[in-house]
Amino acid sequence: MQMNTKSDIIKSPLNFTGGKHKLLPQLLPLFPDDVHTFIDLFCGGCNVALNVTAQKIICNDKDEKLIGLISFFKQTTFSDLLPKIKKIIADFNLSDSNANGYDFYNCNSSSGLGNFNRNGFTALRDKFNSLSPTDENYFLMLYVLIVYSFNNQIRFNSDGEFNLPVGKRDFNIKMQNKLKSFLTALGTQSIYFINKDFSEIPPSELTEQDFVYADPPYLITCATYNEKSWNEAEEKRLLSYLDELNENNIRFALSNVLSTDNKTNAILQDWLTTHKNYICHHLDFSYSNSNYHKKNIAQTDEILITNY
Repeated sequence: MQMNTKSDIIKSPLNFTGGKHKLLPQLLPLFPDDVHTFIDLFCGGCNVALNVTAQKIICNDKDEKLIGLISFFKQTTFSDLLPKIKKIIADFNLSDSNANGYDFYNCNSSSGLGNFNRNGFTALRDKFNSLSPTDENYFLMLYVLIVYSFNNQIRFNSDGEFNLPVGKRDFNIKMQNKLKSFLTALGTQSIYFINKDFSEIPPSELTEQDFVYADPPYLITCATYNEKSWNEAEEKRLLSYLDELNENNIRFALSNVLSTDNKTNAILQDWLTTHKNYICHHLDFSYSNSNYHKKNIAQTDEILITNY
């Protein structure tokens, strides 16, 4: 697949554990060139989807709030969104280091802005958690919360409340530029968002010109979201789904980790062993040029499995 230069790669304004932004220079050349519809089964922050070349892009994720937020982004522009974001920042007395610098808040870049923003962030979080997803400000406030939260991540508790603490950064120029590039890409591509379980996308409805990419939670890593929603049964269900794609002559690629910290994904290893036609590309975890046939892999064996 033809790819942009490293400086042209669009980075999501949403931070997800396991996001593929840094691996894109290795992943994209392994993708097919002649794709009609690109389907991202676990789109996350859309780092992959917004950097592929296809006539049509479908981004799916089981996280309803995530799909709602990105769909909200799709319907707006940076020039429309910026004053609304600035108003929330002002209304909740949050920092604006881009306009005022760190000294204005008696902070520095190393220690961050958390101490100044804590009260305003808590008030914003409380206000957001009182809203219904149908409220016109719901996704706008959600984005601002993400900007000011720990590591710019998204996390909700079992009651559906956003529960991350305040972070060190704010809506600085870097965050603004990421959002602007992201919204521009959303506005210029034929991209659609759906909120389904991956199995609800029937392989029988796809064609040989389509391409399915799967980047599920990794079974043997320790990310919080894995512990709650991804287990051996889910892993096996996904692999069976990929087999069904293959039986229907649909091309797919699966991102995963085969081994890490002296742990091996035995389910994935067995699946590869019994499917000799699938190709396992070992990615260079240092993000330099890769040798896909190397024997001595890094401590974390990040892989891409393809059926073509």
